[in-house]
Amino acid sequence: MLEAGITYRDVDLLLYTHIHPDHVSDLVPILFACKYADLPREKDLLCIGGPGFESYFEKVKKIYGSWIAPQSYHFKVHEASRRPLLFRDLKIFSKPMAHIPESVGYRIEFKDGKSVVLSGDTDYCQNIIDLAFKVDLLVLECSFPDGKKVEGHLTPSLAGRIALESGCKRLLLTHLYPICDQFDILKECRQVFNGETVLADDLMRVKI
Repeated sequence: MLEAGITYRDVDLLLYTHIHPDHVSDLVPILFACKYADLPREKDLLCIGGPGFESYFEKVKKIYGSWIAPQSYHFKVHEASRRPLLFRDLKIFSKPMAHIPESVGYRIEFKDGKSVVLSGDTDYCQNIIDLAFKVDLLVLECSFPDGKKVEGHLTPSLAGRIALESGCKRLLLTHLYPICDQFDILKECRQVFNGETVLADDLMRVKI
């Protein structure tokens, strides 16, 4: 976050796709940092997760107690619902993903009409296709190469299929496990989807 020019005081909204450790382990450090005596957080913070996220956070509070309890700002945790979330000039939709029961994907629509969809971890499913319909930027996980399929995750060909069937304008592949370095992920994806496809990299900035 610091390398991207963002601090714990700047973030207004946290969207979590599910509660696996590699996706949620930054929440406690962020809340802990917000209590920093010299520069405490002052702006309100809203945190959204999938089904069961509120219960998960209650357990986190029991473990860390006052170390993460807000003092100088208001903090709210909510679970995503079928109704869109209106947050400032954003409209945020969510749908369940094919990963674990708590998994959701998000569609973020901006005031100017631009849109982004984030799958989080998921297998191929109709919900991600519906969520990504005609989206400007589709960010899909692509954990394993073709031939190394693991249930609950996408391969390049499946990601390409979702991009093709959703009619997305651009595809960004992320959540690449180390084994992906041994394969031509872009080539495998482009055999199915011939639209613009990019591999994510740390600190990458994408203009929509």
